[in-house]
Amino acid sequence: MSEALVIGAGIAGLSTAWHLQEHGYDVTIIERTGVAAGSSWGNAGWLAPGKAIPLAHPSLWKYGPKALLDPDAALHVPRRIDPRLWSFLAQFMAHSTDRAWNRTMAALTPIDKLALDAFDELNVGGVQAWTRQGPFVVGFENESQSMGFHDEVAGAVRHGQEVPFERIEDPQAFAPQLSDAVKVAYRLEGQRFLEPGPYLESLGQAVTERGAQIRTGVEVAEVSSTGRPTVLLSTGERLTADSVVIATGAWLPHLARPLGVKVPVQAGRGYSFTVETDQPAQYPVYLPDQRLACTPYQGRFRIAGTMEFRGPDEPFQPRRIQAMVTQAQKLLTGVDLENRQDEWVGSRPVTPDGIPLVGATQAPNVYVAGGHGMWGMILGPASGKLLAERIVTGSTHSAIAPFDPLR
Repeated sequence: MSEALVIGAGIAGLSTAWHLQEHGYDVTIIERTGVAAGSSWGNAGWLAPGKAIPLAHPSLWKYGPKALLDPDAALHVPRRIDPRLWSFLAQFMAHSTDRAWNRTMAALTPIDKLALDAFDELNVGGVQAWTRQGPFVVGFENESQSMGFHDEVAGAVRHGQEVPFERIEDPQAFAPQLSDAVKVAYRLEGQRFLEPGPYLESLGQAVTERGAQIRTGVEVAEVSSTGRPTVLLSTGERLTADSVVIATGAWLPHLARPLGVKVPVQAGRGYSFTVETDQPAQYPVYLPDQRLACTPYQGRFRIAGTMEFRGPDEPFQPRRIQAMVTQAQKLLTGVDLENRQDEWVGSRPVTPDGIPLVGATQAPNVYVAGGHGMWGMILGPASGKLLAERIVTGSTHSAIAPFDPLR
């Protein structure tokens, strides 16, 4: 039986492990903290391929400078001397053009189309956690605010996706959490959502029930390969396997850069919290102008947002939560924003071009799965499936061909 070591127990790592098991591999997962401890746990849980679009957009040339001066802006960059960060931001902004947006959208569309089927496959295969249909309720204060949303949807449709949506006259009927300040609203169909923590726990359980070992509290110091890969743990222990997959999210460069993966990966940190609501929340709510994604979560309402470019291990910044509260107060009602629970920060792995890193490194039989930015939850299972096929067969599926980590 072939053996594989997967480093990282987020959605990408666990999905890859599950599919390697489908091919008969004996899998060990190494995780420095715990299952879903990175950006997988506290995100909005949106399975929305219609919204899995490039983050770098021409509108950033107008929005970005304003955001740097606004402490409540969703985009936050600390004012400090950090050559690596500012180099990343320069590359990121260089991709904020119509041409680059279309190039990245063309690269994402094939895997966007496979994303929901990959969840169905996991559920049929024993992952005991639900994914639920929308609609997603998208709210604005006025017509002009909605123009950017229309442009994003049109871009996704132009590249071959189906993103059905329609105007609704009574948004509170779908989402009573929306205040009367919401004058323009749409229902976005064809998308799903889940509870990220419970889903990842169920996926981890399914993997272990099929024979995998998950070793937590273990940090990997180095990965090397001269044919059969070797993983060096911080304890000095060495592990070998037929294949190694690095799926460490925003921490990916530490292990992957020495193996030829030169594409920068920056932590784009997102924050979230949960609140009580006067009326039960049934559907996700999206407030694009405020950059807030809200989702029903275990009887409460999770509010997620912010793109904060800091190091992945930097301390939690309470000011980011307060900025989200300030924005949420504008358009939400019947929501107890003062009684917050589950305050969280997680580091999304963002690449300058918005294209993930899924495939082989320069080291024989060592692979990476990451760099999905804001879309790791929706794209993780499909990426894991296609990477497992690449490991087993040596053939790269066309949907992940643009994700070459050595580009």
